[in-house]
Amino acid sequence: MRRSSQALAGLVFAFGAALPLGAQSGYRQSTPLDPANIDRTANACVDFYQFANGGWLKSNPLPAAYSRWGSFEELGETNRANLMKILDAASKAPASASRNTKMIGTFYASCMDSAAAEQAGISPIKEVLDDIDDIDDKKDIVETVAELQNKGIPVVFGFGSTQDVKNSSSVIAGVNQGGIGLPDRDYYFKNDPASQEIRKNYVAHIQRMLELSGTAPAQAATDAQRVMAFETALASSARTRVELRDPEKNYNYRTAAQLKTMTPNWDWEEFFEHVGKKDVAAIDVQNPAFMTTVDSLVSKAPLSDWKAYLRWKTVRNAAPYLSSAFVNENFAFSKTLSGAKELLPRDKRCTSLTDGALRDALGQAYVEQYFPPNAKQRALEMIHNMEDVLRKRIGALSWMSDATKKAAAAKLAAFTEKIGYPDKWRDYSSLDIKKGPTVRNIYAISEFENKRDIEKIGKPVDRTEWGMTPATVNAYYNPVMNEIVFPAGILQPPFFSPNADDAVNYGGMGSVIGHEMSHGFDDQGAQFDPQGNLKNWWSDADLAAFRQRTGLVTSQYDAYTVLDSVHVQGKLTLGENIGDLGGLNIAYQALEEALAKKGRPGLIDGFTPEQRFFLAWAQIWRQNITDQNQRQRILTDPHSPGRWRTNGPISNMPEFAKAFNCKPGDPMVRGDAVRAVIW
Repeated sequence: MRRSSQALAGLVFAFGAALPLGAQSGYRQSTPLDPANIDRTANACVDFYQFANGGWLKSNPLPAAYSRWGSFEELGETNRANLMKILDAASKAPASASRNTKMIGTFYASCMDSAAAEQAGISPIKEVLDDIDDIDDKKDIVETVAELQNKGIPVVFGFGSTQDVKNSSSVIAGVNQGGIGLPDRDYYFKNDPASQEIRKNYVAHIQRMLELSGTAPAQAATDAQRVMAFETALASSARTRVELRDPEKNYNYRTAAQLKTMTPNWDWEEFFEHVGKKDVAAIDVQNPAFMTTVDSLVSKAPLSDWKAYLRWKTVRNAAPYLSSAFVNENFAFSKTLSGAKELLPRDKRCTSLTDGALRDALGQAYVEQYFPPNAKQRALEMIHNMEDVLRKRIGALSWMSDATKKAAAAKLAAFTEKIGYPDKWRDYSSLDIKKGPTVRNIYAISEFENKRDIEKIGKPVDRTEWGMTPATVNAYYNPVMNEIVFPAGILQPPFFSPNADDAVNYGGMGSVIGHEMSHGFDDQGAQFDPQGNLKNWWSDADLAAFRQRTGLVTSQYDAYTVLDSVHVQGKLTLGENIGDLGGLNIAYQALEEALAKKGRPGLIDGFTPEQRFFLAWAQIWRQNITDQNQRQRILTDPHSPGRWRTNGPISNMPEFAKAFNCKPGDPMVRGDAVRAVIW
């Protein structure tokens, strides 16, 4: 399904990197803080990540179907198993069951029908491929691209509704760079041996996929080269991940007439008509240079190149849901990027697919069964405690003027908190899910979602919407909504437990809450006002002081070596690293206030409350990961690797050094000259 332009532009800041729900069966649910995870042979002042997690790392090798395994995936296993119970029951539901129950049951049962998928082969998408083959004039390209996008096939660029970031109460259209098949634009241009090998494997993969779809081998080989050249042209004008972190640069308001002048070869009137919105008045063009390249491809690229590209994107999009030949070839190439050794079982894949496709229908059933009402209230109380702490910390800042402090406090006071699940569930009454090929149901859902998305353009913002499903193990901050969002899926151990002591809950869920709050004041979030408008509320002197401090964070993470000569990208990960640093400081102070109010408990498992706080933080970042996945994430993920998410922020905290008796000069203690202190 198409994501909104806002999401494509990278304006939603999640706590953890994107990951699929669930895991292989047989893994235990996480506990709030397990002493067995600790490596007591390690020195906490040298490498706290190893100290806190060494026992777990040793006893939890990567499952064959995973390229990363850690606390997020462990909890995902629990959530996914619960979703699977719901779906299994729904697939056998009687005729008297609710419409949503029958809908999710039909979708899941169709996805699970492997025999039907084998028998169908390429037929579920043959009509779409035939339409592409029938293109005989470049005038047909615009209509075809629109129709493919309506089906959720990510061709050429991303288009959808987005909040106007300089008038956040309104929704306009947004168009973003996209259309490539490798994980990032840099994969097309890096000339190290690994990148060259990936490109070689990618072209061979395209050829094999096209052959499976019915293209003759010689033609498939030619078309694969055409696709690679076409995608490389798109990538050539795409901005880097770091460049995409600049909201001001990404905001390029255009009227429909200005857009037509900028890209005269692209018939926007026809495109708008086919996506279902004739009267588009305003468009935010994320990257004008990219759209100029698209326009040049319309005039200069041969029609045969366009047809090869569109056919490839259609086949690739459908491959995971077709017969085993397509599924296996799709996975075979993905292994070169992820390092996973086995494909997830079909029931796991179908559960994740249903969660993403029919998000509110399945999500509503999930929270009814697995999210007790009092959990929402407990989380809200913790959030309010944390907001009170941040308010105090802002007021006590020595580097910020009173006027800017007042503006920061106003932004904090305007936060919207969303916990567990939406207050308003999506209405699926116009969506028809049928028994039959999964791909066709996916197309139907995409068309439903895209119609719903396009209809938002020109209307006021709906601030009740969510960007994650209820069962997701994650959280996020959205600057144009000025909201912090915590799905039900993460409000469980090891992040939160009503049975855990305050130290563990604040080190886990408290740090998550503080992280998302801090995103409102990181290098990107700090550019938005309380209403979510891209607007400066800083004095020049305060902004200079802020940037000096964020520069220390960038330099700190640039110095971390992950693999061989591969370093963390300090600029790419800056916002998340600020979120971690701020979140931990806020959560730690909230814990100290709670201890002062309730009294200090004795040692638990031999650790003080402060030590347990930092152990809880470290243990949520435990992970075993393949080298291939790690390399890909360094290029594409705005989050630092788990080891550095653990060690990086706490090495800036004297409170950590005091808790574990670390001395100046220890690796886990940064000196005053380089220590980052922001919020």
